[in-house]
Amino acid sequence: MTVNDMDQSAERVRLVFELGQDSDGWPPARSERLWAIRVSDDTARLDNIPFFLRGFSLGDVVRFTVDDEDVLLGQEAVEYSDNCTVRVIPAEDGHLAEKRQAVLDEFARLGVDGEGIAQFGLVALNVPASAEIAQVKQLLAHGERVARWHYEEGCVTSAWRAVE
Repeated sequence: MTVNDMDQSAERVRLVFELGQDSDGWPPARSERLWAIRVSDDTARLDNIPFFLRGFSLGDVVRFTVDDEDVLLGQEAVEYSDNCTVRVIPAEDGHLAEKRQAVLDEFARLGVDGEGIAQFGLVALNVPASAEIAQVKQLLAHGERVARWHYEEGCVTSAWRAVE
């Protein structure tokens, strides 16, 4: 969405973040578009969970710039939420849509929400500060040990890092 396309009374905007790829070509995209709610002329609060973007979580306030084509380009966080972003890739055997939903269901009981993206077989989890962080971390580690999934920490808080 560009600045010119936005209804000026609407608070929701789309921010575009450029992504760097590792030597294996991950993530499989060059940029990620995230919904956000405008806070000021150059800041917005992220309103969905990043699938690939590292260092950002749902609820973070991000500064953006506007490029020559009126695209809103996400820059740096100016205020972090207390949320963590964790990505889970279910094991490849079986029906992946069911596996993505099973991951979401299993973490929901711990106060964690998320969403799956079929194209990449990925689940992005939002872990709020109110979630049972120790149990979430134990479940993640156990699932990886028994080869149910792989996971990565996309953005974590000091509270997350403090839990063994």
